[in-house]
Amino acid sequence: MSAKRRIDFNCDLGEDCGDDAALLPFISSASIACGFHAGSPETMRRTVALCLAHGVAVGAHPSHADRDNFGRTPHAIEPEAAYALTLYQVAALDGFVRAAGGRLHHVKPHGALYNQAARDAPLADAIARAVHDHDPGLVLYGLSGSELTAAGERAGLRVAHEAFAERRYEPDGRLTPRTHAEASLASVDEAATQVGQMLREGAVTARTGQHVPLRADSICLHGDRADAAAFARALREAIEAAGFEIGTMERGA
Repeated sequence: MSAKRRIDFNCDLGEDCGDDAALLPFISSASIACGFHAGSPETMRRTVALCLAHGVAVGAHPSHADRDNFGRTPHAIEPEAAYALTLYQVAALDGFVRAAGGRLHHVKPHGALYNQAARDAPLADAIARAVHDHDPGLVLYGLSGSELTAAGERAGLRVAHEAFAERRYEPDGRLTPRTHAEASLASVDEAATQVGQMLREGAVTARTGQHVPLRADSICLHGDRADAAAFARALREAIEAAGFEIGTMERGA
């Protein structure tokens, strides 16, 4: 019997809008808000401790400084400002990880910063440089096939091409904007079907019906959904049914 293939299953946590503890048994890695779009020092410390207790790899989830809009509104930002913004937040979260006796695993930009970096090479390079300068062993998570994953590779980082369980895709491989009525998949069954297709076919069906090739090193579920725990359980079952085992990507040295 051939060995099962391995895939990371990640969730965004520490955003003070869901039951993080209920998600942790089902995932292998977590990206924790660093206080700029959500969270606080107390939340960061508590969430790091929860993750380490469950054996879940901890990542930093830096954002635009935009709590009013949960970091989901695009902002013009120069590369050097993005470098400082990223480094500041990564270092803050890493402080809590080190104090708890753990090791930071990855960095995944949040929301609008993530989506802007998926298209903007200079912005992506600045983020990747900040991650590398803090710790070249960190994994950089980015939208599959995007400028952000390409920037990570240019910087010498290990990268995770990320696919989204409950978000719809456009024909060019980008996520359907949240302003669109069909941006998200409403049901567990739809999300499980999409994840199964990603893993078995290496592709996703776009919102408009096209078959879009897609590399998936990590599957993401948004933790701010009210039904996130039920989704996480169902998606873990779908991943395992597709012949994969769930496990964290190895970070660099």
